Order: sequence, then structure tokens, then C-alpha cells
Amino acid sequence: MKPEPIPENSQISIQVIERMISLLDALARYPDPVSLKELSTVTGLHPSTAHRILNDLVVKRFVDRGDGGSYRLGMRLLELGNIVKSRLNVREAALDFMRALHRKTHQTVNLSVRQGDEIVYIDRSFSERSGMQVVRAIGGRAPLHLTSTGKLFLSADDPKLVRAYATRTGLAGHNKNSITDLTKLERELSLVRARGYARDNEELELGVRCMAAGIYDDSGKLIAGLSISAPADRLQEEWVDDLVSTANQISAVLGHVPQGAAA
Repeated sequence: MKPEPIPENSQISIQVIERMISLLDALARYPDPVSLKELSTVTGLHPSTAHRILNDLVVKRFVDRGDGGSYRLGMRLLELGNIVKSRLNVREAALDFMRALHRKTHQTVNLSVRQGDEIVYIDRSFSERSGMQVVRAIGGRAPLHLTSTGKLFLSADDPKLVRAYATRTGLAGHNKNSITDLTKLERELSLVRARGYARDNEELELGVRCMAAGIYDDSGKLIAGLSISAPADRLQEEWVDDLVSTANQISAVLGHVPQGAAA
């Protein structure tokens, strides 16, 4: 059976949409209002065609017309962007990436957020074959200074806030490996900032090591941590790159653009 031909008016509509997007993309590259001549040049559109499409975009508030016939992106895009942002959920954004990382490492992958002086596990990808019993279920909590994700959040805090945290909690430990000294914790947090990821070397649970990387939103705020937990003798250093890359991909879905990456 032959495929049905695409109606001619549909092809025209697609072409108009492509031209509209090319104009919006061009406007996004300029911090200041842009002339019709410049937009025509960078998009390859005839000035009359660009002018006609821009007029329609102005009517719908996707584009604003400035002085001297210049153009810039309109407030309607900001309104729509805020709607998209409000509907984004870090758990939904992370789930497929977590599963892929679990398939690659065959170890438990955790997604955690900060609540006060603790982290809360909000999702996890794991299998019984990982060889590690999952001690803290989804919804479970743990102190910031004893976990890899918790150290990420502490490393993002002002030093005064870290000292206040230490005073409030007393830096209580769970075992002989726990960091219970403020000076040692500050050195550890300095390493986290330098490396760009954090570790838990059996500080929360004996026999369990973790590594964590941060997930950031479109404002650059650290909103969650992605971590790999494994039996202490199975955690592999080469997983760090995979972990950081996965966390960066989740951040990108949430609209985060790393410093220096913007054109």
C-alpha cells in the first residue's frame, strides 16, 4: 500500500513553522534588539517573508517590536517557559537516566534531596543481584555529613552555615569511619568542591561506599544528588565519569546550562 501523500497545505504549514523557529532561534542569540535586515541575513529568509512572520509573532506576543523596527523575544515565551519549569519534576527527569546508569554499573543508584539537616531518598534503581542490601528505603533519611549527597549540599553552603550545622547536629557519627570533627569535615568539603563530586567511605554504613554528583536547575541551584552505592570492595573509580555525566544530563533536562557553555 502506497503511503498517502502529504497535503500541499501541510507542507506549507511545516515550512512556515520552520521559518518561525529559525527567527526565534536567531533572536535568542542576540542580547539586544535585532534589525529586520540582520535577522534576514542570519536566517537566509527574504526580508518580506521575515517581516510577515515577525508581525504574526508580535501579535501573539512571542516577539516584541522595539524602536526603529528592531525585534526581541517576547514575554509570552517567558510565560510558557515558566509553565514548563513549574511542571518539571526532578524525579521524572531523572528516572530513565538512573535506570541506564544502573544497567551499566549493576549497582544501586539513588536520587536524594535535602530537607533541613538531612537528605531524603526520593527514588532508587537497584536489583537483588547488586549484592548489597538496601538499608534505607525511599523516603528514608540520613545526616548530611555522613552521606555523599549530603556532602554535596554542605559543600555548596557558606562556611558559616556549615559551622552552624555542626553546632546543631554535633556531627554525630554512626561508626568508626564517620566524620565527627568540624575541621576534618571542612577539609572533606573542600575536596568535594575541587573534585565536583563527593564520596562516602563507609561513613554511614560499614561495608557500603558511595559516590555522588549534583543535579542543578535552570538557575544553577543544587536541587538533588545522584549517587551510586555499592559494597565497599566493588565500587569502581571509572564509575565517577559515568555518574557525573548522568547527573549533568539530568541537569540539562531541567534547564541547567554550565558556566561558560552558553554561546
